[in-house]
Amino acid sequence: MASPTVKPVLRTDYQRSVAEYWNKEKDPVNIKLGEVDGLYHHHYGLGQYDPAVLQAPAEVRDQVMIAEMHRLETAQAEVLLDAFGDVPVGGHLMDGGSGRGGTSFMANARFGARIDGVSISEEQVAFANNQAVERGVADQVRFHFKNMLDTGFETGSFNGIWTNETTMYVDLQQLYGEFARLIAPGGRYVCITGCSNDLTGLRSRAVSQIDQHYICNIHPRSEYFRALADNGFVPISVVDLTPETIPYWELRAQSSVATGVEDPFLTAYKEGSFHYLLIVADRI
Repeated sequence: MASPTVKPVLRTDYQRSVAEYWNKEKDPVNIKLGEVDGLYHHHYGLGQYDPAVLQAPAEVRDQVMIAEMHRLETAQAEVLLDAFGDVPVGGHLMDGGSGRGGTSFMANARFGARIDGVSISEEQVAFANNQAVERGVADQVRFHFKNMLDTGFETGSFNGIWTNETTMYVDLQQLYGEFARLIAPGGRYVCITGCSNDLTGLRSRAVSQIDQHYICNIHPRSEYFRALADNGFVPISVVDLTPETIPYWELRAQSSVATGVEDPFLTAYKEGSFHYLLIVADRI
């Protein structure tokens, strides 16, 4: 009897290029912020920053600015987790595009849920699993080298799934088709993402610069709602977080860990060609 064919995790040249980018990525804006308290995030921040950090003595200013940026990115993860409401005791959640694991550890600590994170970056999966061991939660929080478009997890095995700034790397119809298979009826999907304005985003030079920087393909806002509806998800909350994320970018632009993409983000947000959305949808 022939053995079943094992599908490769990376199936296109584009996926391979994205994986290579994140396998090599050791950006201080991610590493230094994570070193503040051991929670390594790969997303941006929400809320007003304390202007006093800009007046700190020169010898400690960089340190306090980085700590403040980390506070804002952790606040963003809290907003995402708030959107799940009550997760059943012993529930099961998936982090789609889990990075170095920060939000997964927060979710486990908050809900007591089992967490499976998936990523096409083998380096980040290894880093996050090491973190799980160091935190003593490796029996509850696991990270996998998997493609979130086709995870291989059991149908209906999750109470909920989240994606945090990862959907711009995938086809939304494929993604939400897989998530509809994975989430049990009545379960929840939570997304925080940047998306382009349907009227002006495709013409925006700033949006194109963001795409080029991260080798991603930012989707128009309408594509999210079309793909969700096509795959059996009903949005119950949509929040424009754009005003709340601008302060993070203004602070980051003045920090030692600025990467050069700060001006395109600020330009795109302020000209209205780019939005930062929280989307909460239930699986019917």
